[in-house]
Amino acid sequence: MQWANMFFQSWDGIIRTLIVGTLAYAFLVVSLRISGKRTLAKLNAFDLVITVAFGSTLASILLSDGVALAEGAVALLLLIFLQYGVTYTSVRSKSFARAVRSEPTLLLHDGVPLTEALRRARVTEVELETVVRTQGQDGFGALSAVILESDGSFSVIKKTQKGGSNDDEPRARAFRNGL
Repeated sequence: MQWANMFFQSWDGIIRTLIVGTLAYAFLVVSLRISGKRTLAKLNAFDLVITVAFGSTLASILLSDGVALAEGAVALLLLIFLQYGVTYTSVRSKSFARAVRSEPTLLLHDGVPLTEALRRARVTEVELETVVRTQGQDGFGALSAVILESDGSFSVIKKTQKGGSNDDEPRARAFRNGL
């Protein structure tokens, strides 16, 4: 009965999965802790690719008896090293950083939606209104800026009140000035 193999092949495979899976999982957790917080930060496109690669590699280690634990550990270390190398280079080279990471996009300035920026970011004005409402605002008028961050989240910055202060306003002003 050939179809019976899809339910159970051998105890050796189950024991291998338990032992190698536990060791690979522990190795991945320790490696990620050593590699730093950046590895587990909010995901941008590059980080998403690395995360998927981690998952795929771990699955291969767990389920393929053709991949030894040592080979899998080297593959995980390679991914961590490559991510570290890209982030290290990104911090030191603006042109490299622009090539691998997206820049934040100003979508609204002084209460006015920036139509061209919305189009380039593929965000509709209705979506922008939703973002503003989720931040407790009832319209664009009270806002200094809405920024689509490189990780896909939105930053909503309120206008300052005359005589009042707004901790976010310096950030919006710096963003508008290209800093």
